[in-house]
Amino acid sequence: MRRFLALLLLLLSAATPLGAHAETGYDLWLRYQPVEDEWRVRYAAATAQVIAPSSPAIDVAFDELIRGLEGLLGRAPTRRDGAIGDGAIVLGTEKSPRIASLGLPLARLGNEGYLIRSATIEGKRVTVIAANRDVGVLYGVFRFLKLIQTRQSLDALDITDAPKLQVRVLNHWDNLDRHVERGYAGQSIWDWQKLPGYKDPRYTDYARANASIGINGTVLTNVNANADVLRPEWLEKVKALAEVFRPYGIKVYLTARFSAPIELGGLKTADPLDPQVAAWWKAKIDEIYRVIPDFGGLLVKANSEGQPGPNDYKRTHADGANMLADALAPHGGTLMWRAFVYAAENPDDRHKQAYTEFQPLDGKFRDNVLVQVKNGAIDFQPREPFHPLFGAMPKTPLMMEFQITKEYLGFATHLAYLGTMWEEVLEADTFRPRKGSTVAKILETPVEAGAVTGMAGVANIGSDMNWTGSQFDQANWYAFGRFAWDPDAQAEPIARDWAAMTWGGDPAVTRPVVAMMMGSREAVVDYMTPLGLGHLMATGHHYGPGPWVADLARPEWNPAYYHKADAVGIGFDRTAKGTNAVAQYARPVAAQFGDLKRVPDALLLWFHHVPWEHRMRSGRSVWEELVVRYDRGVDAVKAMESEWDGLKGKIDDRRWTEVRDFLSIQRQEAGWWRDASVAYFQSVSKRPLPAGHAAPAHDLDWYKAINTPYAPGNGK
Repeated sequence: MRRFLALLLLLLSAATPLGAHAETGYDLWLRYQPVEDEWRVRYAAATAQVIAPSSPAIDVAFDELIRGLEGLLGRAPTRRDGAIGDGAIVLGTEKSPRIASLGLPLARLGNEGYLIRSATIEGKRVTVIAANRDVGVLYGVFRFLKLIQTRQSLDALDITDAPKLQVRVLNHWDNLDRHVERGYAGQSIWDWQKLPGYKDPRYTDYARANASIGINGTVLTNVNANADVLRPEWLEKVKALAEVFRPYGIKVYLTARFSAPIELGGLKTADPLDPQVAAWWKAKIDEIYRVIPDFGGLLVKANSEGQPGPNDYKRTHADGANMLADALAPHGGTLMWRAFVYAAENPDDRHKQAYTEFQPLDGKFRDNVLVQVKNGAIDFQPREPFHPLFGAMPKTPLMMEFQITKEYLGFATHLAYLGTMWEEVLEADTFRPRKGSTVAKILETPVEAGAVTGMAGVANIGSDMNWTGSQFDQANWYAFGRFAWDPDAQAEPIARDWAAMTWGGDPAVTRPVVAMMMGSREAVVDYMTPLGLGHLMATGHHYGPGPWVADLARPEWNPAYYHKADAVGIGFDRTAKGTNAVAQYARPVAAQFGDLKRVPDALLLWFHHVPWEHRMRSGRSVWEELVVRYDRGVDAVKAMESEWDGLKGKIDDRRWTEVRDFLSIQRQEAGWWRDASVAYFQSVSKRPLPAGHAAPAHDLDWYKAINTPYAPGNGK
């Protein structure tokens, strides 16, 4: 019988050859394409039947399981009804009689954890997917399907998993007119004009994708907030989205414009200590919860880049946050308050400003406030040291803010897997309060019992058919969810899982794909900002190189502010002899970053201004090393192109061609970055190029004349 099944499966697969239908990337990592014949035979006995109770979340879990098994194995298991049999998959919570009879260790899994275990029920060999709450069952189903997608054994299963962070949210920088700030994947997927009357099926697929990686919240609107979204007619639109997302365990959040009491309420002030202002916000938040009872809360950007905030009234960020948090607290809502602040009137090093403003407020925020801190102190650069606030506010819940959209890493066309960047930051040791206090541990450890924890990611999602603007940018959405679930995760296993689910299980495909991903971010650093340089992008749209720009109104808007290259040397002196930004770190970290002999090469010019002839660990001068790194980055992209060419015929033509074309764009733009940067820094340093390294294709004036005013992603 087994041989007959194998022959039948072989004939079926032969009837649908690779490339028989063009894939767009819409299905993301949930493609559920048929596994190889040998695996289908192995999985058949363990997936014969699905037994499940009914509830909104378990219903979608059940539907997802049926959908996945039909796609992966080519057949649908027996459905809910009927007696339990061998090979059944049993879904349920602690309240399900069959689950309760097993005495499973569910208590320690919390509200969102799950267990997958091989068991015997009523004398039958089954697989149990159980949790304390329905949403945990849904997460468990996605994990079970991933086992099949990644060709893992279903024998003797014993898996338990639970998220280490409570709030795991995407921040959409989407405006109400559907323009996405720093978005490179088309318009906003929220079609507000058609809401609430029409709920695009894409919203359900969005929820499925997020639930599959454990994301449990979405901030629908831009941090540069528009108060109109708080109007009653807009709240009805938000309610419609919340109804779609609810069965998938996803709460909706909104950004709050701090001046909304003036703009919507007709008040003369937004002073957080004014009783009328507090009353207006309380009434507004009560209204939101009447419309959306499980509303997650608010995100606020205040007193940064021209946004209104409590400083306008000589109040602190804690004053502003606490006023909103008090209104949210009776409903169980969370207030996320961004620590991204810098001001034109502040002459201090931009690296220092958030720490200076927020660290003295430690312990002064309400319990339901999460201070949202970017991974680095400047602004989502290709490489930054970890933000000094991590570990410096032990009495205040801090949440990580990563940027999934690649504002500074080549937009959608450059392959840059950000899992390696995030792992680098999360595993960094803050030494606060002691050695081993990594950024990940700080995020995971509540400041007191019951305190909220979280991570946010600036979404890279839009209306493009492939969601993210490119096939490989989907990996960053996927990786964010995995790191938000477990900040101690590692980038390479995540890349392997994504590659297998997205491109298929053939090791001849996944091995080179993972290798490309794992080296891709370092390549971008090399051809854009090597050796700790940062913020050298052309201003406004951040597209292409502009290290020569030095004439903008605010000092910190100018790339020249960050590299400080002159005839003597290059780099930003943040040691005790300079701005002393290193003092914001714990002493062991400050000692390393501040010591020219101990600072990692990768952060040298972030913390030190060094002579052009400064000798690197390689034995080369810093000038020579810069040129070597620029060339290394370009060469890495060429190598990725070659690797991808070798996969032709092993991947569907449409997606293969798109990636090929994007890699070609990346190679050209990496060369542009290299040539423009080398030409500029050579004009400053007056040094000859190292032997064996080609001169830029054009003179510096040619690169300075390049103008791209319509590059996507600008703010509005």
